[in-house]
Amino acid sequence: MAGTVTEQILEAHLVDGSLTPGEEIGIEVDQALLHDTTGNLVWLQFEALDLDEVQTELAAQYCDHHAYQYDFRNTDDHRFLRSATGSFGAHFSEPGNGICHQVHTERFAAPGKTMLGSDSHTATQGGLGQLAIGAGGLDVAVAMGGGAYYVEMPEIVEVRLEGELPGWATAKDVILELLRRHSVNYGVGKVFEYTGPGVETLTVPERTTITNMGTELGATSSVFPSDDATRAYLERLGREDCYIEIAPDDDAEYDDELVVDLSAIEPLIAEPSMPDNVVPVAEVAGTSVDQVLIGSCTNGGYEDVLPAAKMLEDRTVDRGTEMIVAPGSRRTTEMLAREGWTAELMAAGVNVSEATCGACVGIGHVPASDSVSVRTFNRNFRGRSGLEDDAVYLCSPEVATAAAIEGEIVDPRTLAREPDGPTPPGVELPERYPDSEAGLIAPEEAVDDELIKGPNIGEVPLKAPLGSDLSGTALLKMGDNVTTDHIIPATGDVSIYRSNIPELSNFTLSRIDEGFAERALATDSSVLVAGENYGQGSSREYAALCPMYLGVEAVLARSFARIHEANLFNFGLLPLTIDAATYDRIEQGDEVAIVGDVDEGVTAGREAFTIRVNDEWTATTRLDASERQRDLLSAGGKLPYTKQHGEGGHAPADD
Repeated sequence: MAGTVTEQILEAHLVDGSLTPGEEIGIEVDQALLHDTTGNLVWLQFEALDLDEVQTELAAQYCDHHAYQYDFRNTDDHRFLRSATGSFGAHFSEPGNGICHQVHTERFAAPGKTMLGSDSHTATQGGLGQLAIGAGGLDVAVAMGGGAYYVEMPEIVEVRLEGELPGWATAKDVILELLRRHSVNYGVGKVFEYTGPGVETLTVPERTTITNMGTELGATSSVFPSDDATRAYLERLGREDCYIEIAPDDDAEYDDELVVDLSAIEPLIAEPSMPDNVVPVAEVAGTSVDQVLIGSCTNGGYEDVLPAAKMLEDRTVDRGTEMIVAPGSRRTTEMLAREGWTAELMAAGVNVSEATCGACVGIGHVPASDSVSVRTFNRNFRGRSGLEDDAVYLCSPEVATAAAIEGEIVDPRTLAREPDGPTPPGVELPERYPDSEAGLIAPEEAVDDELIKGPNIGEVPLKAPLGSDLSGTALLKMGDNVTTDHIIPATGDVSIYRSNIPELSNFTLSRIDEGFAERALATDSSVLVAGENYGQGSSREYAALCPMYLGVEAVLARSFARIHEANLFNFGLLPLTIDAATYDRIEQGDEVAIVGDVDEGVTAGREAFTIRVNDEWTATTRLDASERQRDLLSAGGKLPYTKQHGEGGHAPADD
């Protein structure tokens, strides 16, 4: 089939459906990625499905969010994850070895392969020509068991890159420019495929920065072609044997086109508290800065930290500003140390942290109250840093370092014009990356061969099958762009309970309504009401599982984010779309009932469902679901459905 890079990879892995936009397709998954905030539940679900061995070509479990292990529950979870990889046949990346997306790029990512990850930024690997998709953990568990991954065939948007980036403009500014032009939900149901002469001017690390933050546009995935730059990068890693060339055919057709002139890109920054709140750095110059962080899965590689180190050579961080560098991988840390750059950073007053992504979700380096934090991360949702009223800006390492030097946000082009000012550091790749395997345990080197569960590790709760009646109190009405961080926070005080659903559920929607969980437990059944783009952000399936555990039966929203909507199906909650008039009229505390036999309507393929509110008025809602998703709802979710039908490569276990 002639076509785009996306179509070529999908066609090679297609097991169900056709590549028609909007139609549900099933694809074979080559690789799986998990981390320590979502991986616990994935392995518990894998166990609950009575699966005994990973069936994908490769699966890798990373311990990157809770590397500091400040609570015994963190350490217990890591021990459980190590035992799960040994028991079921996956790679294990130890705490401190690095961030999942950075380490996977270095060790395993391969052009032409498909990957499913229990993290929304899984699309990072698209920078190497791999079709990588973030999903809920239950989808990953089933895929690791040999089952297909189902997703709505996305529209494919060509992002044509022209020209070449000028000095001080970076790959981070490219994706910020796309966010500035569009929004955090523009990419829902789309894959962004990068083409044009500007592609060859970007290294693979620059490309992975762009694909990583395609998630902030709401995209299903983002992908670059695999070309000479890909080959050169893999050769530097000693992995040239996995290189294949993939490029769009000359007659490839796209559903839409965006054009970006790289030569016109300037340093940009996202203001608080949304990644699409983007302005030129010059517009906020002079803003006092209390904290600067360089790192994360977006800008934590050697190629990201090195420019900061060069800019700080023979300079120091402003006395009123704290600067932290958290490298994306142990390999990055090792390279910087061996080349002397770690000493330069320390001499400049930088706090060099462990290789972890914890600060991105408020686990460590939480900003001070009433302060400004400038970060090279990918999200600045309010409260995500661990401080509810935070003020977090997102930018490139170059802009962040300039702010650290001056103590205020400054356009680095202005700083460079000062006497002895820094010059654009550019992007520098080493001739060869070190090949140390320290911190990574291959399946054949497994330390444990049976599961080890600490006292905080429980079981996965199951939902009863869908019944004929569904009604409940509208327990909470929310606005637009409610994130998974709002639904279940990822901060350290909360995520220590990620293996203990009854305890974790106590934090459900606490960022919006501190008393929600208590009210939900005191209510027989309930529904949630929300505006546009409900559930944006991470792939965190706890944001569906915990409401289900508390008795939520349905979510009525203007629209849903892709991964969260899939997670609602997976845990048996009806995602019903409502119009603006219904949203405006329904109030928190209203009694909502679906008219008619709900299970019968779901399984019969009905799209329109009438709701009755307070026995006073009615409205029409819409269930946009495939036949497979309707079967999941009827069964009470994907876990009971899969156990019953054996989807996942294995027949149900004998009683």
